[in-house]
Amino acid sequence: MNENRQDELQLVVFRLKEQTYGIDIGHVLEIIRATDITAIPGAPAFVEGVINLRGRVIPVIDLAHRLGLAPINISENTRIIIVEVGGATAGMMVDGVSEVLRLSRESIQPPPPMVAGVSAAYLQGIALVDERLIILMDATRVFRREEKEVLQELSRQVEERSAS
Repeated sequence: MNENRQDELQLVVFRLKEQTYGIDIGHVLEIIRATDITAIPGAPAFVEGVINLRGRVIPVIDLAHRLGLAPINISENTRIIIVEVGGATAGMMVDGVSEVLRLSRESIQPPPPMVAGVSAAYLQGIALVDERLIILMDATRVFRREEKEVLQELSRQVEERSAS
């Protein structure tokens, strides 16, 4: 098989409020079941809280809330996708993860020009796969630079508190 890996994208496909999304697997460290999230007083509004992942403190955001949608109702299908973007590690809570999918870059179309608003800033494109639309999230845009710094600082502070 002589496929050119540059021409394809490997995605983690997940559900969020009845829509199907994908995120480049290159940013995904792991996927875990929703666990107890500890709220942090004074944390930015986009941070749901933190989790302890094998001794490492990871900030978690409710991705639906981040995109301006109603917050997620946690169920047995809820997952936290642990991502690393620009030096910041964070968990993105989603309604469920369905698969890992390879698709050709040619099957990705830019978002329609009429798509506007907060969530449009996070989109990389839209792909049609077997009659279903998959909205491609750009993981590098989910957090602005200053938010990445806040996430890193939040993790550091919580780790320091728990070490003392």
